[in-house]
Amino acid sequence: MQHDEQEDKNLYKVVVNHEEQYSIWPADRENALGWKDIEYSGLKAECLAHIENIWKDMRPLSLRKQMEDAAQNPQPPAEALLPETSNEDHLVQHLATGSHLIEMCLRPEKTVKALQESIDRGFVHIHFPQTKGGTELGVKLDRNESDLSLADFESRTGKIRLVGGLTLNYTKVRCVADVDLTTLSGQGHLEIITG
Repeated sequence: MQHDEQEDKNLYKVVVNHEEQYSIWPADRENALGWKDIEYSGLKAECLAHIENIWKDMRPLSLRKQMEDAAQNPQPPAEALLPETSNEDHLVQHLATGSHLIEMCLRPEKTVKALQESIDRGFVHIHFPQTKGGTELGVKLDRNESDLSLADFESRTGKIRLVGGLTLNYTKVRCVADVDLTTLSGQGHLEIITG
């Protein structure tokens, strides 16, 4: 077989495709689809030697471009790809410092009756409107910690204290909200649960 290759006296041409990959093709034949001449021809060994001299990077053009682009525009670290995470870290700290304006989120209507139904279900939504974009937290109520004794749900007056837990950005917190039934708003904050 090797002997036959040495005896190959046919003329070949060097061809290249759109991915800048090189090959040889019989000089007297029309190029295969997608391949074009680079204006070099000769015996098989000469063509192969020429390809070895000019084809220094064996990666297809599209891969080289992709890798060059990645080198010039490196991806940020995985943490930076999740800006919400760092914002929520800040959010937990922010809401655990001082007292903040809160509003009860009630659907379909913002009424004391809807709030009472949510409390009966043991789950309420509390909105902190003064955070960037507003923050709505779903809170599972702790009935032992919550205090409804100063409320008159019938006349829609009085104040209630809602206390419940949730996890925000992998941080266990307790939400404490003092709500005026007249406005369905009030003050609230988070307490970070440690241990």
